[in-house]
Amino acid sequence: MGVQLGVIADDFTGGTDIASFLVANGVKTIQVSGAESIDPFNDDVQAIVVSLKSRSNPANEAIAQSLQALELLKAAGARQVFFKYCSTFDSTAQGNIGPVTDALLDALNEDFTVVCPALPVNGRTTYQGVLFVNGAPLNESGMRNHPVTPMTDSNLVRLMDGQARGTTGLVPLQVVERGTEAVTEALAALKAAGNRYAVLDALNDQHLSVLGAAVTEMRLVTGGSGLGGAIARSLPDEVKGRQTAFTPKSGPAVILSGSCSVMTNDQVADYKTKGPSLSVDVDRLMTSPGGYDEEVLSWFNERSGSIPAPLIFATSGPAEVQRLQQSYGSAESSHAIEEFFGRIAVALVAGGVQRVIVAGGETSGSVTTALGITGFEVGAPIAPGVPWVRSLDGSVDLALKSGNFGTVDFFSQAQ
Repeated sequence: MGVQLGVIADDFTGGTDIASFLVANGVKTIQVSGAESIDPFNDDVQAIVVSLKSRSNPANEAIAQSLQALELLKAAGARQVFFKYCSTFDSTAQGNIGPVTDALLDALNEDFTVVCPALPVNGRTTYQGVLFVNGAPLNESGMRNHPVTPMTDSNLVRLMDGQARGTTGLVPLQVVERGTEAVTEALAALKAAGNRYAVLDALNDQHLSVLGAAVTEMRLVTGGSGLGGAIARSLPDEVKGRQTAFTPKSGPAVILSGSCSVMTNDQVADYKTKGPSLSVDVDRLMTSPGGYDEEVLSWFNERSGSIPAPLIFATSGPAEVQRLQQSYGSAESSHAIEEFFGRIAVALVAGGVQRVIVAGGETSGSVTTALGITGFEVGAPIAPGVPWVRSLDGSVDLALKSGNFGTVDFFSQAQ
């Protein structure tokens, strides 16, 4: 049957997130880093995930990367294209979700798609078009203080209307609960009325299954990994492959945490009571990066092979994030931290580290890029949306965690 689904993910952890849901639902999946090329793959692959680093780029850069990924997926024969973004709809008033969606619609000669970030298993639900995080509206969750994409509105209809070209309709929960046929009819009515996008309500996995079945014939779908998993569930058994998960390596490990989300702050606080940890001195990093790298590496080498593994973190609360942004600039401080983690990862893997656990989408992108990893084999999940992945050359295993994912003891669980 060939490639059923081609996924364009706007960050690295988003790519591993949806890949894990596809694999869990029986779809044989490969994941590649960046949109430069897709190496030859086996005929039994049903999904290809292209992981970009486009979430917080200028909109024109995000569009260019996404269109390049689209061309690769079309060449690979993908029947359906899925634009995957975070279940907290991480974006700004300028994009990038809206502009990228518009560009993909135009490139595919389509004029209508759906918007569905809901991921109930991780507490993300949508009701009357409003996105909730563990029962709180998005703009009242920890995402309101995100250093790059602060979410100050929770209404997906308004958010999409504000950053995209067309108008947005809603398929409310009452319709979803009536089943797939009712959703299909509602989508047709919204499209006929001139809407370009339709927000889909969902409170649980059953709702997602209804929605997944309703959008299987759409050329372009947008949303979170929950809808991706639902589409996978709706595929006939005869087009699915058999997945065999690898066993993660048991060699030296390191945890690198750059996310400043509420959950990652809690995870770092928990782990500091269990294993060796080092807080990155961002002030010194900004003024003398080379010398500071050597100091951090020396600290790690003194603890290499320790169980639990050493944690190196730049995770901090809103007040410290604000101070750093005021002192050095938001883009400048974020870039310096990401580059730092990339350099540290390269040095540690060269020194024998075999497992790298990373918290934060931007940090994961920097680490993966710095290591020169072009693709992954997707393994078993550690937590919903966070699988182990292995570089295609087999040299290193990684756990790439979105900032808000995992339970408070995630860093311990991963080991």
